[in-house]
Amino acid sequence: MIEVDGLTVRFAGVTPIDGMNVTFPGGTCGLIGPNGAGKTTFFNVLSGFVKPAAGSIRAFGEDILRMADYRRARWGLRRTFQTEQAIEQLSVFDNVAMIYEHSGVKGAGKRAEVQAAIDFVGLETPPRARVGGLGARERRLVEVARAVVGSPRVVLLDEPAAGLPEEETEHLRRVIQAIPGQFGALVVLVDHDMSLVRACCETTAVLDFGKLIASGPTAEVLRDENVIRAYLGTEDVA
Repeated sequence: MIEVDGLTVRFAGVTPIDGMNVTFPGGTCGLIGPNGAGKTTFFNVLSGFVKPAAGSIRAFGEDILRMADYRRARWGLRRTFQTEQAIEQLSVFDNVAMIYEHSGVKGAGKRAEVQAAIDFVGLETPPRARVGGLGARERRLVEVARAVVGSPRVVLLDEPAAGLPEEETEHLRRVIQAIPGQFGALVVLVDHDMSLVRACCETTAVLDFGKLIASGPTAEVLRDENVIRAYLGTEDVA
């Protein structure tokens, strides 16, 4: 469970997150909203890249904001980014292994765990293939493999399906849905693909101009009039 209480972020007079109060109970949870709503800023606060002006975040009972950013990774916080972070000159295996090595997991199971993460996301390309030679689908799956290796507890996925065609998004959907059961991790999914959010997320929260305007069961949230006006347009989205 992630509990967010009174979270506020200010940048030189701009308030991208304004008094956010929300609970992500477990499983896979959605976080949606229009561009600039504060979604990535929230991920950046969790990751330690941005220091909030006020508020608290507790994950599984622990005060995340009191942890140094490098300790958050060792604790089990993982994420993907809108801009791919895998190093093109390195192989698939080495890119995933880099995250494992910084995860703080002890033991001699590095090779097996890295390969297990690659297998989990369904990458059929050879593990020693360079990431720079892969297509968009494979690169995106490498990013997800990096996010699930090394005993993750919270996995933040920032628009993992952006730009992917429907059939490739369908494979990604199955991968995302399997993360909580396979790893016991809580997933927070940010994406503009409402079909993906509906399929993956038991609960969803909605930000608009930094303010939380709805949260709860996904189907109910996507029927909320405030959500429809602010983000989804005026048509029926049920």
